[in-house]
Amino acid sequence: MKLERIYDRAINWLNVNGPDAIFGLILFFIGLWVIKFLRNRLRSRLMRRHTHSSLQPFVLSLTITALYVVLTLTVLEIVGVHVTIFTTIIGAFSVAAGLALSGTFQNFAGGVLILLLKPFDIDNYIIAQGQEGKVVSIQIFYTVLLTIDNKTIIIPNGKLFNEVIVNTSREDKRRLDFEVKLGYAADIDKAKKIILHAVTINPDVMTDPAPRVGLIGLDNDSMRFTINVWLEPSNYLNVKIALMEKVVKDLGAAGIAFPKPGV
Repeated sequence: MKLERIYDRAINWLNVNGPDAIFGLILFFIGLWVIKFLRNRLRSRLMRRHTHSSLQPFVLSLTITALYVVLTLTVLEIVGVHVTIFTTIIGAFSVAAGLALSGTFQNFAGGVLILLLKPFDIDNYIIAQGQEGKVVSIQIFYTVLLTIDNKTIIIPNGKLFNEVIVNTSREDKRRLDFEVKLGYAADIDKAKKIILHAVTINPDVMTDPAPRVGLIGLDNDSMRFTINVWLEPSNYLNVKIALMEKVVKDLGAAGIAFPKPGV
């Protein structure tokens, strides 16, 4: 009798839901084919756009998983299996995970945006979060910098992307500015000529735009001259050191006095 009741219920279910079940099954296999097609197209598109290698597998995995979930829920609804309880459980789990991992998700989102929008790239020199250095690695959750004194700095991407980022390597040239203080007894024209000669003979200083030297301020005990030169970003620190030393030595050799501290 039990087998007969099970058989009768199965027959009744097939009579009522059979067409929907067949349609759902057909839709499921068609959906699998479409998802496979979309996976290949998305992979090719990411490669053509030169999307960062760290981001490609994540984007593929997230997109395909979401499509599988949508396909499964759609087929279950068509067949007649109500999925309200499943969506409730998924929603509750998502809220709990979001609260527990809010900081991690923020870093993750920042990493995705950095890899997509590319405010900087590998080997760029950046200043951010009170730190500066060459970018040696961009990961999903953090970015690694190498400072000029060979220290490794790891910055969470959430903080990095939400603050000001100065990229000194984005352009092909960078301006170097520094000042020199001279006493009021100094001959202005002579001092400018000596400074300009000292910077123009440096092979790393660009001629276009041309270097500029001029009087920029007057203090109680000194005149302030500004020096502006253009150079390649990678040479910035070396050129700055070389120019400052050269300017001070040439001015001293010419007998031009510097103001004495505290006088």
